[in-house]
Amino acid sequence: MSQVAQALRERRAGVWEQAKALADKASEENRAFSGEEESSWVALNAELDALDKRIKAVLEGEQRAKDADEAMNRLTGDTRKSKSGQASSGSDELRAFARGEGSRYFDVVPSGPVDYRALSKLTTGAGGNTVPTTFYERLFAHLIETSAVLQTQPTVLNTSSGETVQVPKTTAHSSAAIVAEADTIAASDPAFGQITLGAYKYGTLIQVSRELVDDTGVDLEGYLSMQAGRALGNAFGAHMVTGTGTAQPRGIVTDATVGKTGASADGVVTADDLIDLQYSVIAPYRASASCHWVVKDATLGALRKLKGSDGQYIWQQSLVAGAPDMLLGKPIITDPNVAAVGTSAKSVIFGDFSQYFVRMAGGVRFERSDDFAFNSDLVTFRALMRADAALVDLTGAVKVFQGAV
Repeated sequence: MSQVAQALRERRAGVWEQAKALADKASEENRAFSGEEESSWVALNAELDALDKRIKAVLEGEQRAKDADEAMNRLTGDTRKSKSGQASSGSDELRAFARGEGSRYFDVVPSGPVDYRALSKLTTGAGGNTVPTTFYERLFAHLIETSAVLQTQPTVLNTSSGETVQVPKTTAHSSAAIVAEADTIAASDPAFGQITLGAYKYGTLIQVSRELVDDTGVDLEGYLSMQAGRALGNAFGAHMVTGTGTAQPRGIVTDATVGKTGASADGVVTADDLIDLQYSVIAPYRASASCHWVVKDATLGALRKLKGSDGQYIWQQSLVAGAPDMLLGKPIITDPNVAAVGTSAKSVIFGDFSQYFVRMAGGVRFERSDDFAFNSDLVTFRALMRADAALVDLTGAVKVFQGAV
């Protein structure tokens, strides 16, 4: 982690301590926030959210820069080190030479075989075969960062084709009872069912001017992969939360049962509500490594203020970069597709997300066409993904908090 990211993490910790001290003072004096304190609390939480986004952006930028350098080095066969100790690409030296900087000559000294036609991705033989692997890795990473459900460690089924997949499941277990001597033992068979997973196609089209492709000095590849990944992730991510199952995946909220209904007329969730919701999920599911809380960003701001009966905050800040914060001892993740707190709204999800099956058919395909918009001299990039999802265990592995009806 860079010094910039570390400094931001330290700033975040300091802001949280200020917010905590503010809430503690009001709690100790057994009073609500004053107008000035309420404004300070809102400002501090807004700063926490902004710092979270900046930290995420810095870490993403560092990773993209690292990936781009490694990709360029692989293409050029260049293993020379820059002043920072990282391998520098020949293209950087060539640009410096063209600007009249540094030496008056430029040597191309490849360490391996070079075919300059490999810079073209129009055909697989000219280098197109290198595109799917690079873009698939980045696209899938952005899908995870965009959709909270994929961060909760669901069961992901990767298949090479898109035929229907039948997932068997149990709907009832066997039972036993005391049997008197010589009495007949009653039969008790488990009951079985199945979930069908298909492959709905998601797609996005991005068009870029020829001038931008030829003359850009920015990380165009990283930008396109980010945009395509976020577009596919936003579409599929929304369905993984609230999808109806009709011509689209089944969302986890669609099949989850209500574990706790609030008492407040405006649907507000309390610390006691969250404890009741947590323990409405049985212990084997609560003990799972995939057991998470999922809420909307705005809801998390309210949950930060809640305290348990011991006077301690039930929300715990993560002290490890990239790790989620904790709520009542379990990771909490935000997803914009979860409903906001309100009357009858299912605003908090909790449970074992490994019982939610995500089917990816054939991975993510990224393609380029120089002919689609030939009359406009535009280069067209297309990203496609086939996927489906459904909650397999409907016995209560995942439950939701619902505001008072």
